[in-house]
Amino acid sequence: MRTIGLIGGMSWESTATYYQELNRGIRDRLGGLHSVACLLSSVDFAIVEDMQQRGDWEAAGEFLADHAKGLQRGGADCVVLCTNTMHRVFDDIASSISIPVLHIADGTAAALLDAHIGTVALLGTRYTMEQKFYRSRLEQKGLDVLIPDEHERAIVHDIIYNELCLGKVLDHSRAVYLDIVRSLADRGAEGVILGCTEIGLLLNEDNCPLPVFDTTLLHVETALDWALEPN
Repeated sequence: MRTIGLIGGMSWESTATYYQELNRGIRDRLGGLHSVACLLSSVDFAIVEDMQQRGDWEAAGEFLADHAKGLQRGGADCVVLCTNTMHRVFDDIASSISIPVLHIADGTAAALLDAHIGTVALLGTRYTMEQKFYRSRLEQKGLDVLIPDEHERAIVHDIIYNELCLGKVLDHSRAVYLDIVRSLADRGAEGVILGCTEIGLLLNEDNCPLPVFDTTLLHVETALDWALEPN
């Protein structure tokens, strides 16, 4: 088993899910007392969120690249960035180290194509929904990506930062998200990407009217496949 390096803390709520699901996945695949071989570098999200608000993506890239370098020095064989939004600086991180960085959108795109879905709704932070860094990666795989309207995008973003990142999981917010998903389904979406690693706290296959593609869980599967791949 190769060692997975995790850059977490953005937020720690979803990073806990990564750690839990990685261990569950290893247990299910290998059995017995096996658990995941991993290193975690967990950042102070307040520092990163301030860089996001200021639009200082260069500083954010340098900051996270330093954490990636630390993971490589510590013995990680790959890096998993436990956030969708900060894939905005994926190239900065990947170019700073000599081990692979596993992009969160790639496993999601593969799962969508395997499910024969061509048009998909994307929920996430404003940065993920509105900027090109994430949507373009999906579109390059042949997917059509729909995002909520401006008012709905503000609601989705605010719930992430003011509730989910703080561990608040509210039924009212779940109902709001479901209404937004239904409006995207009316526009032609065949599935929905949970494009923020916290959204899985609200939506899942059991309560959503569209097939759900949870980027956290799909990223975990990508990392497990890589970690267990024969050298």
